[in-house]
Amino acid sequence: MSDQEVFDQSVDYIIVGAGSAGSVLADRLSADGNHQVLVVEFGGKDKSIYIQMPTAFSIPLNMPRFDWGLYTEPEPGLKGRRIHQARGKVIGGSSSINGMAYVRGCAGDFDEWVELGAKGWSYAEVLPYFKRAEDCIYGADEYRAIGGPLGVCNGNNMKNPLYRAFIEAGRQAGYGESQDYNGCRQEGFCRMDMTVRDGVRCSTANAYLKPALKRANLRLEMHALTTRVLMDGVHAVGVEYRQHGKVVRVRAKREVILAASAFNSPKLLMLSGIGPAEHLKHHGIEVVHDLPGVGQNLHDHLEVWVQRACTQKITLNGWLNPLARLWIGARWFFFKSGLGASNHFESNAYIRSRAGLKYPDLQYHFLAGAIAYDGSSAVKGHGFQVHLGANKPKSRGWVRLKSSDPAAPPEIFFNYLQEEEDRQDYRTALRLTREIFAQPAFDAYRGEEISPGEGVQSNAQIDAWVAETAETAYHPCGSCRMGSDPMAVVDSECRVHGIDNLRVVDSSIMPSVTNGNINAPTIMIAEKAADHILGKEPLPPSEAPVFIAAKWQDKQREGTPERERFASFDVSQLSQ
Repeated sequence: MSDQEVFDQSVDYIIVGAGSAGSVLADRLSADGNHQVLVVEFGGKDKSIYIQMPTAFSIPLNMPRFDWGLYTEPEPGLKGRRIHQARGKVIGGSSSINGMAYVRGCAGDFDEWVELGAKGWSYAEVLPYFKRAEDCIYGADEYRAIGGPLGVCNGNNMKNPLYRAFIEAGRQAGYGESQDYNGCRQEGFCRMDMTVRDGVRCSTANAYLKPALKRANLRLEMHALTTRVLMDGVHAVGVEYRQHGKVVRVRAKREVILAASAFNSPKLLMLSGIGPAEHLKHHGIEVVHDLPGVGQNLHDHLEVWVQRACTQKITLNGWLNPLARLWIGARWFFFKSGLGASNHFESNAYIRSRAGLKYPDLQYHFLAGAIAYDGSSAVKGHGFQVHLGANKPKSRGWVRLKSSDPAAPPEIFFNYLQEEEDRQDYRTALRLTREIFAQPAFDAYRGEEISPGEGVQSNAQIDAWVAETAETAYHPCGSCRMGSDPMAVVDSECRVHGIDNLRVVDSSIMPSVTNGNINAPTIMIAEKAADHILGKEPLPPSEAPVFIAAKWQDKQREGTPERERFASFDVSQLSQ
């Protein structure tokens, strides 16, 4: 491509995707007024009570208006089930339909990125960007900040006693309590943070994009399907998109930035001739650059729900009738308060599954109710649950093209639970969870185990339960991973290897998934990438200390369980 007349217009930067990363970039790249920025988004506006009211978050997950409607290929590790992979098709992207959990990950996650080739992305180097994004209701310290775009709070401050019982049970089991799992110490039990401000979801659309759109140098095109990156040899020169039946070509005078998700960013690279050569040829796509890592290294978090009946009528299950829901909705609509202002994950925990791990690898979201994540089912009567995830999976999958048609969904395969270590982690995790629920803190509330049920005890029974019931935690990443080896897709400044003027900035560039929900680190990635794109000096590294458990080499947890019957608890028994 060499002649200028093929372009309908030109700008400095084109951002594909107005999601968790794209909205941040839109704000930061247009902030000084010196650059013309265009954001191309396939979805539309986020004017819906189901998006803005935190408690309703499960509803847009299944609405075609807001969700791309993607499914995996049959997953052998999940008994051949095809797993729905909800992704936001709306401004704010998945930050507009997610569960709003704000989890940065642990320090070890980012140091692992450096080991995998992501130079400059250590915990000390990324912490300042987490802080730049944040407006934390608890105030500022070495780890937290106020005044940033992204509102962070705890919802209703754990008014339900079950949230505090969970934290106390963790302390009694020997894990200890963290004062701030997004601060010095992730390990332990703690109140949980959510991206909610003044009772309303704080998506990146609300936090970054909408305020930035007041600037004359930023433009948003919605309901626009990007079909490819326009190339001149190995130079990215613009994008092509379809909108309202028309094909539009826009020139990028500086750069094209893909922020289209762990599924659509690799898809767009491949549609543009950048990816595994044989795969591109199979679909009749001219190879611009043979980059074998595009679409590889895809991985995700699974989670299972461990549910118990509650002997007191204090759980969220009591608020599921139509009249109660009407009251919740009305109170939120008029006052932005009450149960409608929370995602109801108000306490959580991070523990190590075994001795020899320096940092946690298991995550708990505690819910004062027994309800499916997407709201599709609820336990009769009263109950409580944890969403349990083994968060450092070894299994890897891929994203591929189904066809060369840009409107066709990609082929997605995670290969969940292929590795024996991943299956073992869930066996261990369930047994540890049962031990936590058996602590004295739950004596006043604990009823029978509902899921998986007392009949599930052996390794084979646990494996079958996980395979039959585990669901995605909606944390896909890694498919355009950052690094310097032949299978890496982008370098440490998010530039696509072998291509000029093209970057990828979203969760796809994570070399490995963080120990927690990935929205916060995706926002951090965009904050840091914005400085790289603008040629700014990175923010100075933090010198804040990091908690590492004493005797982590030899002990699975810091303390000894208080209840006598667990005083001689042998972690080695958990694999049996």
